[in-house]
Amino acid sequence: MALQRVLGLGRALGQRSCCSKRPLPPDFVEALRAVVGAPNVSTAMAVREQHGHDESMHTCAPPDAVVWPQAVGQVQELAALCHRCRVPMVPFGTGTGLEGGVNAVQGGVCFDLSRMDAIAELSLEDFSVAVEPGVTRKALNSHLRGTGLWFPVDPGADASLCGMAATGASGTNAVRYGTMRPNVLNLRVVLPDGRLLHTAGPGRQPRKRAAGYDLTSLFVGSEGTLGFLTQATLRLHPLPEAVAATTAAFPSVRAAVACTVQVLQAAVPVARIEFLDEVMVGACSRFSGLELPAAATLLLELHGSRHGLAEQQRQTEEIVRLNGGSGLAWAEEPEERGRLWAMRHSAWYAALALRPGCQGYSTDVCVPISRLPDVVVETKQDLQDSGLTGPMVGHVGDGNFHCLLIFDAQDPAEAQRVHTFTQRLGRRALVAGGTCTGEHGVGLGKRALLLEELGQEGLDTLHRIKAALDPHNLMNPGKVL
Repeated sequence: MALQRVLGLGRALGQRSCCSKRPLPPDFVEALRAVVGAPNVSTAMAVREQHGHDESMHTCAPPDAVVWPQAVGQVQELAALCHRCRVPMVPFGTGTGLEGGVNAVQGGVCFDLSRMDAIAELSLEDFSVAVEPGVTRKALNSHLRGTGLWFPVDPGADASLCGMAATGASGTNAVRYGTMRPNVLNLRVVLPDGRLLHTAGPGRQPRKRAAGYDLTSLFVGSEGTLGFLTQATLRLHPLPEAVAATTAAFPSVRAAVACTVQVLQAAVPVARIEFLDEVMVGACSRFSGLELPAAATLLLELHGSRHGLAEQQRQTEEIVRLNGGSGLAWAEEPEERGRLWAMRHSAWYAALALRPGCQGYSTDVCVPISRLPDVVVETKQDLQDSGLTGPMVGHVGDGNFHCLLIFDAQDPAEAQRVHTFTQRLGRRALVAGGTCTGEHGVGLGKRALLLEELGQEGLDTLHRIKAALDPHNLMNPGKVL
């Protein structure tokens, strides 16, 4: 039961359990095959289990069937069929989420959209491109090689770009280039009943608009609960002329985080500024084979012109020194920078290696920059007082940080400590004027905190929006609300 509470799967008072499910109607699977062909439908248990979980620790909840549509018209037909038969629908991209967003807690049909992988409408002059759900961020940037443009939103995993839109993802570059929300110009959405919606109008990709409600922003971060994102029109950015990255070690967590705030206050146009506590640095060093001092550390990256970069480096070095930082050695060659960021992106696996055989859970709070030093220091002390293994890492330029909690799921006492800690951390962020989730989404585990964050009227408004678009609660049920 303790583990269930950690996962947020407990039944809410007065609500039907999110795990209620009923069998598929007779001949329903044959109807699916009639739409996409027999090779593109599976009811095999191994396939269903593969699609019943993401990279989170939430218990696998397999769908009753998996389908692979290959065109938007097929998605529409399949959605209309499920809608008529009142069968739940769960979108699936690459399965790299961290909040159980693809777990089919009410069964139904998983729509694996990975075979819809067209890259279309690339406009170098307009800095825009349209991608289908099977296109990952690495695939897009490979396609853009040689154009002078790139898509910078980088959550670490090679995730589906439409999936990144669905979760409101961000990552290491968000401090300079923004999260997914400002980088999505238009979405092609299949609604729960099979109708097609273009959130900014068909074929449109203006840099700004003030025409009616912002439907694009409504679907960004909706976590598959309002419809299928079958195409995203994205904002592209010019590649920087020069890039330099470095690490800086600090005498304390507070000094490292305070340095972050000062770098931003000085208007240094930093592209990435990542924080690792001494536990995380030690784990990453051992896992990646890089030798770094086991101290609170910042990883910084600057983008700009060759002339401007030198001035940015001088400013950064001065602020780092004022905060007691040391060890700056700028890496400008792609191979050197690649090794640094490979180490940072392996943080999750490095944390898991601290306790082989245990599971991990990543918190995801985000607070105003002014409150960041206090909240990080208080959280560090809370971790130590709780006796938990929880290396800290984060996109501190946005006020967003993670505790990677590694624990034995078979130990009820430890699972309870994790649960209690995550609730305290979420509420600490809310008291500081922040949010319980900066980029992973609500999914299965943060629904109680969402109520505290938005208040009852805010949550009721979300329910009314959900009911207007999905009155039968068929789209990814059990998530967010």
